[in-house]
Amino acid sequence: MPHENASNAGQSAAIIVVENMVKRFGSFTALNNINLEVGRGEKIVLCGPSGSGKSTLIRCINHIEKHDGGRIVVDGVELTNRVADINGVRCEVGMVFQNFNLFPHLTVAENCMLAPMKVRGISHSEARDRALGLLNKVRIQDQADKYPAQLSGGQQQRVAIARALCMQPKIMLFDEPTSALDPEMVKEVLETMVDLAREGMTMVCVTHEMGFARQVADRVIFMDRGSIVEEAAPEPFFRAPRTERARSFLNQIIH
Repeated sequence: MPHENASNAGQSAAIIVVENMVKRFGSFTALNNINLEVGRGEKIVLCGPSGSGKSTLIRCINHIEKHDGGRIVVDGVELTNRVADINGVRCEVGMVFQNFNLFPHLTVAENCMLAPMKVRGISHSEARDRALGLLNKVRIQDQADKYPAQLSGGQQQRVAIARALCMQPKIMLFDEPTSALDPEMVKEVLETMVDLAREGMTMVCVTHEMGFARQVADRVIFMDRGSIVEEAAPEPFFRAPRTERARSFLNQIIH
């Protein structure tokens, strides 16, 4: 069972609701009958083998991918084809990808300032103050006036997190944020994510970093072949997974 606070949050104050959601790519069904609720402040880790639909699921939550059936409701707004609704939801949902997607011609600070100025309409000075504050939060304020190519991969990913936070989102989605990093850079990005979790941010993370899942998650969702196979709080999931598929997966990635 989920942690008590997570369960209560999911029932009474769900900020993400996915009901009977289907996503197809041509004749291939990538997600089949997905049902998931995420409470405000809850931390969810999605895990499973490659191709199980984890990244597609969070991309549908941000409407980067359009779902083909069922419903997705984010902070009370159902995602349909209405552009205003989609844009409104995207303002409240920050996303961090495997590859950092920073603009190479902008400085670190400018990367962080762009969306708040363009979308939120805040002033240049307010945007810079916010950017510097969040770069300090992720411990790279001294890199503010450098360009992305001058930074390590771990530093670039922390810029990407700060950039998403500059929009003051209600939800953060992470799509394997450490998978493109050298091993020595993984720790600094995970530490930033742990800090964010401790502050109460609602987070949905696709990751194979099981130590992070044990430390941070309220629930672990195990997916395979486009379906949710198992979900539980971290301790029972890692100690005694209920399904053979989850046991096999954990045996392969935990040494």
